[in-house]
Amino acid sequence: MTKRIAFQGEMGAYSHQACVETRPDFDPLPCPTFEDALEAVRSGDADLGMIAVENSTYGRVQDVYHLLPKAGLHIIEETFVRVHVNLLGLPGAKLSDITHAHGHPVILPQCGKFLRDHNIKGVTSSDNARAARDVAGGGDKTQAALASELAAKLYGLEVIAPKIEDHKLNTTRFLVMSRDADTSRRSNKMVTAFMFRVRNIPAALYKAMGGFATNGVNMTKLESYMVDGNFSATQFYADIEGHPDDANVRLALDELSYFTEMVEILGVYPADPRRK
Repeated sequence: MTKRIAFQGEMGAYSHQACVETRPDFDPLPCPTFEDALEAVRSGDADLGMIAVENSTYGRVQDVYHLLPKAGLHIIEETFVRVHVNLLGLPGAKLSDITHAHGHPVILPQCGKFLRDHNIKGVTSSDNARAARDVAGGGDKTQAALASELAAKLYGLEVIAPKIEDHKLNTTRFLVMSRDADTSRRSNKMVTAFMFRVRNIPAALYKAMGGFATNGVNMTKLESYMVDGNFSATQFYADIEGHPDDANVRLALDELSYFTEMVEILGVYPADPRRK
């Protein structure tokens, strides 16, 4: 029986592209929301989840980090996908025909210069693949979608203008989520992801971070979030280089525990070579 991998969006979305590139032997399972994609993994409807967390141009994907500690899942892999934004239109449509381009609010700013230069108005859509499907079904040559080549193939559209993103290194980072943790793997560069909440005392964050500095552990990501609307409790998501079994990482995490109310390891996995 073929395994399934859940993602947020419709068939042809960039998350679908990530699934095809990373797990080509899995059947993709489209889900309306990130919550639905995570629930599909948790319930067993899918074996893995492909979750977008940040884009090199747009920044972090809002609200995803709030969901990760509540999901009851584990990060087992990261993957980086080059996001080529393409202007897709009906067969026979030309660039001069296009007056409106539909896309997700995240993708519109990624090709803002191209749209301005060609006097094309951006129109918000709930999903880039949904935009492609709507344009295909609309029959209006003045309307276009901002989406992947995969979406063009799926919905019978033509690539009117390829790779129109403003930043040519435009990349989205995805996390592969599983019901089961896997800390057994080793590579030259490992990543440990965890959540923590500092105690409400002066300089708690400063002291908590000190252990990583003194033990030579490189922290590559630190994000802060309010907890349940409480101004006195801040939760953090962090990525560090190394494995919890490494002596310096173990010492740093031990020191972190002195100044926190909660520390939860979310995943231990090899760094993607494209992380650089």
